[in-house]
Amino acid sequence: MPGARAMMKPNEHSATGDQALLESAARTIEIEAAALQALRAGLDHSFARACRLCLACTGRIVVTGMGKSGHVAHKVAATLASTGSPAFFLHPGEASHGDLGMLTRGDLLLALSNSGETAEVLTLLPQVKRLAVPLLALTGNPLSTLARAADVHINVFVPQEACPHNLTPTASTTAALVMGDALAVALLEARGFSAEDFARSHPGGSLGRRLLTRVDDIMRRGDALPRVPPEALLSTALLEMTRTGLGLTAVIDEQERVLGVFSDGDLRRALDRRIDPHKTTMREIMTPGGWRIAAHELAAAAAALMEAHRITALIVTDAEQRLIGALNVHDLMRAGVV
Repeated sequence: MPGARAMMKPNEHSATGDQALLESAARTIEIEAAALQALRAGLDHSFARACRLCLACTGRIVVTGMGKSGHVAHKVAATLASTGSPAFFLHPGEASHGDLGMLTRGDLLLALSNSGETAEVLTLLPQVKRLAVPLLALTGNPLSTLARAADVHINVFVPQEACPHNLTPTASTTAALVMGDALAVALLEARGFSAEDFARSHPGGSLGRRLLTRVDDIMRRGDALPRVPPEALLSTALLEMTRTGLGLTAVIDEQERVLGVFSDGDLRRALDRRIDPHKTTMREIMTPGGWRIAAHELAAAAAALMEAHRITALIVTDAEQRLIGALNVHDLMRAGVV
């Protein structure tokens, strides 16, 4: 019957049934998890020697690999570069056609090959030796040509691939990727690479905005700042809050020093007490002191302060507690901080 095949639903126990697919996924995860456990158990001093080799490098860490190892090498190079270890990927196939000029004295070559016998990678070895470039190798075979040629070899052998034919690189690429991450993180910590250092290499990302944007960059200034003296009536303060739309007003003395704040929350509490807005002064109902932040603080710190105290706006003061700025959660959202 035409279209009948398309309308048939797979049997739950067939190769395309839900249960069979879930079992396949679980098996893959279990095999790769076991590979990582074996990797952890086999970790030895060669890893520490690899780290010292990288730390001693005065140039760049040039990462290479072919096929699936090449894809992993791309990611390892990117992770190293973004965490304080200058690095880039060199395609071994292109290297013998001119790109080997990218490798210079002072660099270090990090080569990935599960077999350790990848022809395109082995072709690089004579030039690597001529340049006296240190060679760090990640392979699954410590007796391979690449492993034996390396100054330091890290063994990333896995007992089996997740592929049922034990052919498709799966567990082996996961192991190489994790070892590359382990190397990058160890170097990061050894170099004292900070969160702000990370942000400087990611200025366009959300993390960069969170770690580089400071209160001074986004706070409101001048006439946009809500302020009233302590003798001002509540009705006057409400007009000031409406004018600036910040959700609060600062209460300041003649020297612009902040005595307290009056917020939307304070207003609700005042109305519950049936306070007359035309007779009550700010001095009587303001919150003395109030939450505030310095201009040099990270905008992310302002967001955390607002969240912790369930407020939506902050005033900004200088070292003498004078009012110099203000911001609310909408300012943080516009800046991409939250």
